[in-house]
Amino acid sequence: MKLLRWKIAIVAVVSSSISAMACEADLVCVGETIANRNCVMCHGPSFQGYFVAPRLAGQRPQYVENQLRNFVAHSRDNPYSQLYMWRAAAKLQTQWADENGVRAVAAYLATLEPKAAKDGNEDLVGAGASIYSGGEPSENVPACAVCHGPNAVGSRNIPQLGGLSYNYLKRRLGQWAEGYHASASYPMPIVASHLSEDKIDALASYLSFIDYGEREAMK
Repeated sequence: MKLLRWKIAIVAVVSSSISAMACEADLVCVGETIANRNCVMCHGPSFQGYFVAPRLAGQRPQYVENQLRNFVAHSRDNPYSQLYMWRAAAKLQTQWADENGVRAVAAYLATLEPKAAKDGNEDLVGAGASIYSGGEPSENVPACAVCHGPNAVGSRNIPQLGGLSYNYLKRRLGQWAEGYHASASYPMPIVASHLSEDKIDALASYLSFIDYGEREAMK
């Protein structure tokens, strides 16, 4: 009996070691470990976000990678970034000095199912959809769909917007208009500065209700 227990103990240790080694070789597995250690307090255990922190689940991996680097470089400079993300991203970079750490977090978050916040004003969804798909020609604002796609799923370094929180989207558009985020790509700062507050409300409301359902719809 003692010999059997001893063999079982050895098998358990070996299995645990193999699992750890397999995780080290799996980018998504490593990313899950890093994200759960560093990101859940603000972004939630399923990474759907809270009031201040945006949803990360399902976000485009290249976009997440670039934003983490922008936080470290302090080029994403709005007040919440300075208060929370500059320190958090620097800590992550210190703990995982090589580029694989950043890529791993981005790869893991991209595998998660995004859920729509649905926290905007339902009465403004129609107006927001019109702005998203057709822009505001009189204000020289192009259609958002040109860059973010007809379903707001984004592509490569262009973020997925569908289902993000109304509060987050409204704040980000407002911050661009105020001149924050020096690393923002053209034409976002200009577009945001040409949107009135009521247009921003409508656009953020519309996007918050986009629900992808099954991930197949995002492909």
